[in-house]
Amino acid sequence: MAAAEPKPPAGAAAAGRLARGCWSAFWDYETPKVIVVKNRRLGVVYRSVQLLILLYFVWYVFIVQKSYQDSETGPESSVITKVKGITFSERKVWDVEEYVKPPEGGSVFSIITRIEVTPSQTLGTCPESVRVSNASCDTDEDCVAEQLDMLGSGLRTGRCVPYYQGSAKTCEVWGWCPVEDGASVSQFLGKMAPNFTILIKNSIHYPKFQFSKGNIEHRKDGYLRRCTFDEVSDPYCPIFKLGFIVEQAGENFTELAHTGGVIGVIINWDCDLDLSASKCNPKYSFRRLDPKHVPASSGYNFRFAKYYKVNGSATRTLIKAYGIRIDVIVHGQAGKFSLIPTIINLATALTSIGVGSFLCDWILLTFMNKNKVYSHKKFDKMADAPEQTVGPELCASEPSRQDSTLTDPRGLAQL
Repeated sequence: MAAAEPKPPAGAAAAGRLARGCWSAFWDYETPKVIVVKNRRLGVVYRSVQLLILLYFVWYVFIVQKSYQDSETGPESSVITKVKGITFSERKVWDVEEYVKPPEGGSVFSIITRIEVTPSQTLGTCPESVRVSNASCDTDEDCVAEQLDMLGSGLRTGRCVPYYQGSAKTCEVWGWCPVEDGASVSQFLGKMAPNFTILIKNSIHYPKFQFSKGNIEHRKDGYLRRCTFDEVSDPYCPIFKLGFIVEQAGENFTELAHTGGVIGVIINWDCDLDLSASKCNPKYSFRRLDPKHVPASSGYNFRFAKYYKVNGSATRTLIKAYGIRIDVIVHGQAGKFSLIPTIINLATALTSIGVGSFLCDWILLTFMNKNKVYSHKKFDKMADAPEQTVGPELCASEPSRQDSTLTDPRGLAQL
């Protein structure tokens, strides 16, 4: 008679069950339970939310924003400008060398349209301008000698002298005399200014995509000598008339020429590099940049002087110039298909569709008449089983057959 095999100790059997339970928990797949609620209104809300989210990502994110592309903003840019034209005032003829400041042809330049000239200023003594605060006086006691007003025209001598016109008196100063408002003469240069032509040569480069382009058409037949800009027929002839720029900015040229102002020429390079290079074209827009509706800061003017010698004495002509300042501003954005942003936005879209389930669950469990019934069906509640001490191991022991019977009355755990 064969000897009976010895039974393994109880501790070894418990350890085996523990090991099987740990491996089972590691390899098992868990999936949420799905409950179908036959409620038409809730179903319409659920599908409507999903449709809206889908439309948002398909139309706005992918079609409008082109989020499937890698993008680069702020292209590297260079701007070269050149003004041509001739005009005249009451006293002389003006050419480009005189009315364009500065003459280097950068992205910011001014075209002088009106000047106030104070000729033949020399260093000496004369009445201070009435526009300077505390310049008016009645006696010499009202003027402090050697006082220097930062907004004045020179160093005060301490004398009270008659002003240039009328019976007023102001403190005498030592400086460039006569002062500006005492002898200035106004001259208007804007009669022919609307016909001035401005060449704006611009080239851009997007280093991320190694893409470069310019705004001048590559032709060798003297095209630039006979063309002016037209958005339809000549988009690559960047020669603009000054009157056209002011008109496109919505301004009156005569008024702007008298008071001065700042006009922005905005060149926008928005390029979809998934298309051919010919589809990447500059778009021009024009607008006034200075606050014309604020009287204290509207208009644009600056001063400069021309120096020369008269009988060995230093003499200058002071010019207060009013003009139209042109600021050429270049910006843009380039985009090209890239796999990484496409995957990220697709994942975001698929995740966002789950918002519909969250919203409908909240409505189902909060506002529906049978919300408690739905809550009972959706969530399983299980009482804590008696704790079993199996040692210091991290994994929980395998549920006993008795616990499985209580929590799984249909025996689904055996499937």
